[in-house]
Amino acid sequence: MASTPNPSHSIQTINASRTNFPSLPMNKPIHKKLHISLNKSSLRVESCSTAKYNDVEEMDKIKRLQNGSDVRGVALQGEKGRSVDLTPPAVEAIAESFGEWVINGLEKEKGVRVSLGKDPRISGNMLSVAVFAGLSRAGCMVFDMGLATTPACFMSTILPPFQYDASIMMTASHLPYTRNGLKFFTKKGGLTSPEVEEICDKAARKYANRLAKVSTRLPITPTMVDFMSAYAKHLREIIKERVNHPSHYDTPLKGFQIIVNAGNGSGGFFTWDVLDKLGADTFGSLHLNPDGMFPNHIPNPEDKTAMALTRAGVLKNKADLGIVFDTDVDRSGVVDSEGNTINGDRLIALMSAIVLKEHPSTTIVTDARTSMALTKFIRNKGGQHCLYRVGYRNVIDKGVNLNKDGIETHLMMETSGHGALKENHFLDDGAYMVVKIIIEMVRMKLEGSEGDIGSLIEDLEEPLESAEVRMIVLSEPRNAKAKAVEAIEAFRTHIEQGSLPGWELDACGDCWVSDGCLVDTNDDPAAIDAFMYRAKVSDEQNGEHGWVHLRQSIHNPNIAVNLQSTIPGGCQSMAKVLIDRGIRVKPGLTYTPISRWVKRSKDMNTWDRNRSRERLVPKPERSARQWT
Repeated sequence: MASTPNPSHSIQTINASRTNFPSLPMNKPIHKKLHISLNKSSLRVESCSTAKYNDVEEMDKIKRLQNGSDVRGVALQGEKGRSVDLTPPAVEAIAESFGEWVINGLEKEKGVRVSLGKDPRISGNMLSVAVFAGLSRAGCMVFDMGLATTPACFMSTILPPFQYDASIMMTASHLPYTRNGLKFFTKKGGLTSPEVEEICDKAARKYANRLAKVSTRLPITPTMVDFMSAYAKHLREIIKERVNHPSHYDTPLKGFQIIVNAGNGSGGFFTWDVLDKLGADTFGSLHLNPDGMFPNHIPNPEDKTAMALTRAGVLKNKADLGIVFDTDVDRSGVVDSEGNTINGDRLIALMSAIVLKEHPSTTIVTDARTSMALTKFIRNKGGQHCLYRVGYRNVIDKGVNLNKDGIETHLMMETSGHGALKENHFLDDGAYMVVKIIIEMVRMKLEGSEGDIGSLIEDLEEPLESAEVRMIVLSEPRNAKAKAVEAIEAFRTHIEQGSLPGWELDACGDCWVSDGCLVDTNDDPAAIDAFMYRAKVSDEQNGEHGWVHLRQSIHNPNIAVNLQSTIPGGCQSMAKVLIDRGIRVKPGLTYTPISRWVKRSKDMNTWDRNRSRERLVPKPERSARQWT
């Protein structure tokens, strides 16, 4: 059993007297001197500037940090072609604007309490101080949770006795150690993209217009709190109550071996503070120690290395279950006792099977990149499948709105592993998803089932082919979004005009969930954070055999192209049609990556066919039996 580490807290690890913020990567300096000092009674932040400054370019730097409903950027040098843009002054301005936004929303000037958690990234301590300074300047009381998870930050706003007014999680999820970011919560849940855009707009003006000298003092240092212990206890109680083990209520996982791969992120707590205390054997768990350099693999349930290592651990130790968390534990994946990896569509199917047992005929919302086979699986289980816009906030918010409209919707999941349940405040919580799976696993054992959790999805068909490629937008960062939108709208126009025979926009139009729902046509449509369309593809010989989904990246200058097909070579064929006729190549858009992929696929298919032909025709000196 792994021992519990001693997570460092941001205030404790700051230099006792002074920390110098790194110089800003700007053409024109705004802050010539910027430092903090810390003593027993106060935290002081000072910045100096020679003039009031308002530059569109500098403001754009802050606005471009928005990543949908999050803020993300490069916090440390080390990425080729990427300069540091998530600087302490930028974070300070964003935190201050968030604090003001919370205060205005609550309509109270004093006593607003905001918590901060962070993953183990090595830039976390430096940027935490900037968050504290910004929130303090806004007039908020600050509480430092130290090492935490994203779902725990939200839970800190509703779980007694903490119940903070708002929370910030500092994380960049599965991205490299050089990145970092901010996620924002109130008691109502995570902020939407338009709300984060509003905060970043205000922060941009603050950033570019700092007065000659700004100084903020805190009467006391941020209050340090141990929220993760309370959150872990909350998860333990859910497992105990819902399993309701007839012979050992307090240790319902006794007799089960469960392996956790935390990827050196924030998920190690689930091993020693949840599973171990419930009686599970967690021998063989991997990478539990928080390490912001992520030395073993990308902490991501979609990462092949992460899943392969977990699978190997499950098989070696003959464990009942393997668990993979991403860095901040808002996503997860699992491995069953047979070594079958369960993520993506398979994880959605597993959660659908569990939820449909509890809520027959409920609606399940997913993003539009899920397979036709998943839709069939959900319908065969008695559920309704609502396909919606890519983006975990989009998927979750769609579920919230469907419930408001009287359409019972208990599960919302994206193929990336983000999953939210109505019963859990519509919160995408990777640990809570695993809790649901563990409860079902124990129930199946108590009921005498011979199968494991993998047996719940044994009738899920797999798509024959899947691919994701990118089209690059060659443009200045400020123009990349407009160029991508122009190209995607051209794709829609070509299909509507019938320029691509057999291609049809896959949208129901009136939100009748049994037929999917890729668009909003009601009186209050959701704001569009990124343009995207999905086309279903058919021909006379194969009928409907695949789909193509184009999506504008909300942070990078490219267009993501997802393809799935039920026939051999279908993805390659659809990609070629897309290149030849799908979008007229405009200045600033290149097909090079997708063209190279088509060529590689063609070469690989030719090699596979030749190899198959060789294997089917025995050489004279060998018998047919030897070639079987």
